[in-house]
Amino acid sequence: MGYKENYDYWISDDYFDQATKDELLAIKDNEAEIEDRFYKELEFGTGGLRGVIGAGTNRMNIYTVRKATQGLANYILKHGDPKKGVAISCDNRRMSPEFSRETALCLAANGIKAYIFDSLRPTPELSFALRELGCTAGVMVTASHNPPEYNGYKVYWEDGAQITAPIDKDIITEVKSITDYHTVKTMDKDAAVAAGLYEVIGKEIDDKYMAELKKQIIHPEVIKEVAKDLKIVYTPLCGTGNLPVQRILKELGFENVYVVEEQKGPDPNFTTLEYPNPEDPKAFTYALRLAKEKDADIVLATDPDADRLGVYAKDTKTGEYVSFTGNMSGMLIAEYILRERTATGTMPADPALVTTIVTTNMTRPITAAYGVKLIEVLTGFKYIGEQIKWFEQKGTNHYVFGLEESYGCLVGTHARDKDAIVAVMALCEVASFCKKQGKTLWDMMIDVYEKYGYYKETQYTITMKGIDGAKQIADTMEKLRNNPPKAFGDLKVLKFRDYEKDVIVDMETGEKTSTGLPKSNVLYFELPDDFWCCARPSGTEPKIKFYMGVKGTSIEDAKEKVEKLTEEVKKAVG
Repeated sequence: MGYKENYDYWISDDYFDQATKDELLAIKDNEAEIEDRFYKELEFGTGGLRGVIGAGTNRMNIYTVRKATQGLANYILKHGDPKKGVAISCDNRRMSPEFSRETALCLAANGIKAYIFDSLRPTPELSFALRELGCTAGVMVTASHNPPEYNGYKVYWEDGAQITAPIDKDIITEVKSITDYHTVKTMDKDAAVAAGLYEVIGKEIDDKYMAELKKQIIHPEVIKEVAKDLKIVYTPLCGTGNLPVQRILKELGFENVYVVEEQKGPDPNFTTLEYPNPEDPKAFTYALRLAKEKDADIVLATDPDADRLGVYAKDTKTGEYVSFTGNMSGMLIAEYILRERTATGTMPADPALVTTIVTTNMTRPITAAYGVKLIEVLTGFKYIGEQIKWFEQKGTNHYVFGLEESYGCLVGTHARDKDAIVAVMALCEVASFCKKQGKTLWDMMIDVYEKYGYYKETQYTITMKGIDGAKQIADTMEKLRNNPPKAFGDLKVLKFRDYEKDVIVDMETGEKTSTGLPKSNVLYFELPDDFWCCARPSGTEPKIKFYMGVKGTSIEDAKEKVEKLTEEVKKAVG
């Protein structure tokens, strides 16, 4: 059916409720809006769904969520273990509770038990819960740091990580095979409960999750010594992090934790935020105001589903608060863990640090310094979680830390996705260690730069919205793929990696080798002196992202170099 036929079907068929029909009837004279809502199905991608909330096939609503869940249920009935059940959680967004409940009831109607949290919980706790309960899969209803009009649906498998190949493609096939909404199952909640197919979970999982986090502390004695002195300002950005972050810091003994009152509660409209993303400096407006009032040592922000952590720390020389990128905070935690595990004799045998191809190259000298194996994977924390599974299955390396540039990391293996709660805990331990030495986190960052080099990274993003956006994105990628730049300004391209074609081309000799990673629509340009550039379409937004990294001799030198590289990339893209 075309978009008009789909629209007519939704406003006339008895399957859809009256509120949905009323919403659609209100746009009956807006042809462009009707087309945008119905010109395609909301795509179930390799991680799940994400889109604007509203009625229509190209929107997040109870019907598209049910359909996705029916596809997941069909896959579980064929290839998983329905008796093990599925864990479900959600964040603070509009319709999150409703989408969670619809997910649970669809699963129950298919004879698959649903374990559903009693209220909002962070993404990493969902990852932990499904493993703790021995589930076959998990669903997290969240749009992460997207604007308030969005919601999403992420699928996890029994190892606790988001689905990867071949499972992701097979579930997508199941979802796409559903062409009639009437075939999607659901049932009454009371009937599901009576049948033992709908179980509410909460405090017991919370307690076990907290206990696992505490196992990652290296120096509890240092925390105990400075916990009364360290001042921490924290904002959950109106999301799921508030209760677990406050709890873990309190139980560790930190006494001076100040939570931003205006962003403490779960606000689905994000009233005090333009964009609920800790990568955005504006998201720290309220937190920095409070930090200056309290003379805080560190300022922390978790995104709505609490898997990303943003950080500011005080520079005592200037009195100003300095922002940390995800690469910077990740490197502070990495250096601390590797250094202190080595010093205390608690480093496991065959240790490995896992990162992504677009994360800072500083991981290379840090892992080399401590004899830790460095493994690079495709962009997306699910690939880091997948490595942990393989370590355990093969009995090879032991995971010590994992990080990606987009403000996500994981200390420990209690979860298989990035965990901002454990990151808060780890960074506060690092800050405590620094405080005991009369240093700040910024002082330690400078020490790390001096030791390994002044690495700096940035991004350049091109947004292409609307119906034509997908084609423009594809055309841009194909142009770069078929005619890769031989240089960016005076920086010669040494090697060109095309992960879609699984090939690395030596630009001087023409020699071709394999990337060694799964196929993905990603292009990577290796440049001299530890410089690099990578292009990839976003998996969740209508954008192409260009990641860049350089190595300088000072903060100023690195800044100049990365700005110059960015300009050259813009010229090359055209």
